[in-house]
Amino acid sequence: MITLRQLRYLSALAKHGHFGRAAEACAVTQPALSMQIRDLERTLGVAVVERRPGDVMLTDVGREIARRGEEVLTASRDLVDFARHRSGLLTGRLTLGVIPSLAPYLLPRILPLLQSRFPELQLELRETQTRQLIEDIKSGALDAAMLALPVAEPDIDTITLFEDLFLLAVPASDPRKETARVAAEDIDQSRLILLEDGHCLRDQALAFCANATRVRSGAGGGTVFGASSLNTVMQMVAGGYGVTLIPQIAADVERRDARVKFLRLEDPQPGRSIGLVYRRTSPRKADFAALGEVVKESVGESRAPERGAA
Repeated sequence: MITLRQLRYLSALAKHGHFGRAAEACAVTQPALSMQIRDLERTLGVAVVERRPGDVMLTDVGREIARRGEEVLTASRDLVDFARHRSGLLTGRLTLGVIPSLAPYLLPRILPLLQSRFPELQLELRETQTRQLIEDIKSGALDAAMLALPVAEPDIDTITLFEDLFLLAVPASDPRKETARVAAEDIDQSRLILLEDGHCLRDQALAFCANATRVRSGAGGGTVFGASSLNTVMQMVAGGYGVTLIPQIAADVERRDARVKFLRLEDPQPGRSIGLVYRRTSPRKADFAALGEVVKESVGESRAPERGAA
């Protein structure tokens, strides 16, 4: 009989491509993991891994078994969650992912509320980019994530939380008044500082600005700088190296720096929709709805409609 342990070990092998690293990730010895994989192969009657000096590669059959095994592992986690969280809202362990352009600005608002209202909640946080968050939700490594919508995944539901308008951050020495409205064509794209590739905020900024292809390629003598955090970008702006588009929720914090100021953009003002995303099959939808209400309250938004929620 195939066991969940064997499927977990196979999943780790598929991810790490090495018996030693997979064993370390599973907190077991390498011989113990190897023995379970061999037992799995004997039960199935097929080879699931190709053993080579220094590494391991899954066979075609092994890759398909690992993929199907992930579905079984996710379903088993959901079953455990269903049993554990019947007693009340937001109790026990909940793993939540947040994109980097949101985490340092939103989490300080919501964590005190969650701690005071749901003292039995054990919140585990992960900050990373959207693509990885989605993969972690699908695999069951995360329960939910807060990120920019939309998410084009059929197995994921979303709750819209709030609208986050973009502002133009400029050095305080910029001659324009803070009451001014800036058009996209008035932004000097040669001075536009962006987050590094992979951040959704970078893509959103490029989509708003004209001639995005030139900005993306770094042509035109602009500032070539790929930052991994908005705070770093803002330090560059404060130092007079350029300008950037920044979400309103981040500007509320970053405006404490007297070396920068923020200009509104012309209507229709660009922005992003922030949402909470989770697996469609998750049994914790009531928890996610409660979490969403805390977020909406913390940012002072009226209740937003749900998108795609079952």
